[in-house]
Amino acid sequence: MTDIPRRTVQRTAKLASLPIGVAGRVAAGWGKRLVGRSAEEVSAEVSAKTAEQVFAVLGQLKGGAMKFGQALSVFEAAVPDELAAPYREALTKLQSAAPPMPTRAVHRVLAEQLGRSWARRFAEFDDTPAAAASIGQVHRAVWHDGREVAVKVQYPGADEALLADLRQLQRFSRLFQALVPGTEVKPLLEELRDRMAEELDYRGEADSQRAFAAAFDGDPRVRVPRVVASAPKVMVTEWVSGRPLSRIIQDGERAERDAAGRLLAEFHFSSPARSGLLHADPHPGNFMLLDDGRLCVIDYGAVARLPHGLPRTLGLMVRLALRGQSEELLQLLRDERFVRPGTELDAEEVLAYLSPFVDPMRSERFRFSRRWLQSQVERIGDLQGRDFHTGRSLNLPPNYLMIHRVTFGAIGIMCQLDAEVPAREIVARWQPGFADDEPSAG
Repeated sequence: MTDIPRRTVQRTAKLASLPIGVAGRVAAGWGKRLVGRSAEEVSAEVSAKTAEQVFAVLGQLKGGAMKFGQALSVFEAAVPDELAAPYREALTKLQSAAPPMPTRAVHRVLAEQLGRSWARRFAEFDDTPAAAASIGQVHRAVWHDGREVAVKVQYPGADEALLADLRQLQRFSRLFQALVPGTEVKPLLEELRDRMAEELDYRGEADSQRAFAAAFDGDPRVRVPRVVASAPKVMVTEWVSGRPLSRIIQDGERAERDAAGRLLAEFHFSSPARSGLLHADPHPGNFMLLDDGRLCVIDYGAVARLPHGLPRTLGLMVRLALRGQSEELLQLLRDERFVRPGTELDAEEVLAYLSPFVDPMRSERFRFSRRWLQSQVERIGDLQGRDFHTGRSLNLPPNYLMIHRVTFGAIGIMCQLDAEVPAREIVARWQPGFADDEPSAG
């Protein structure tokens, strides 16, 4: 058995242990209920321990497992407060931590990608990784011209690991669904699988980063590090030091939280109009607040191509919901395939379902909080509630899936930051359809 298949078998075994562990805890939970503990106490304990195991296993892995864990991390703000501590700690670790690969493996990849004389291209190269990503790790170095650079090196066998992880994770989608109530996990896994090939070739990521760097060149609020060199499994970019949003989430001051939230919102909504692309990997490890007040954005392996900017339909939906125009809103949803043909829906119930989601646009500034996000998740996840049944009748067209996920991810980070953001002003400037005079689909 070669090293790669052996590692794949080991990874599969770790992932396969998850449902077994959950089943054992559920059985133990029933035992505790028989000796007098309440269902709520037992449920909270089982959920907390499940979270610890799930993310402990994902955190030991790379590839698709870590990528999935990072995608889940932005939903942490939606987890109820009584369960949040173990989730928060485990998810935060997933945003930046993974076991490093051996130095000899790093050098071998560099030689394969940059040539045998790769070391001559650097004045200095630190063999100790500075950070870990889902399919590679980052080393700090000095380019031959004196520039400080970040060198991202892909893990050997990352492609096999991604395939194996995602196949295994799809089998357990119902288990993960319990960790992020109100969010469909299966489409998330399918989307990760579909864009996997793009992320494995760093040349595509380099092209995307170059496009973002050109679009935001000289911008007073956003910095995108320039690409220095690229190959299929190695990418060299400018090194940037800053305060990661994960740190600000933990201990940031109020002004710092608000500034980070505003910058993130502006970057998210303005990128499609400015670059024709949407940064599609929103988790706190990919954003840093710099000393000069700018937001630094890294990791462009996942992007959505939006050459015409954000769809105008989204702006129209928000505006109609704000105005309470239920009939016009339902007709727009039907026209744009958000309602399956033949489905009967009450316009006022659809408005009641969507209206709370546009609360951030009702005033000049809005406080994005965990409590607000939790209330939305609880509302649409209540099996006995009207909103649950309305939501089940709505449809998310495939071309909106990534935009929806990324927007929800950005909102999740703003709620983790507990940031007060002028959302209405930002959306009015950058979201087509929101501030237009006539609400007609286009």
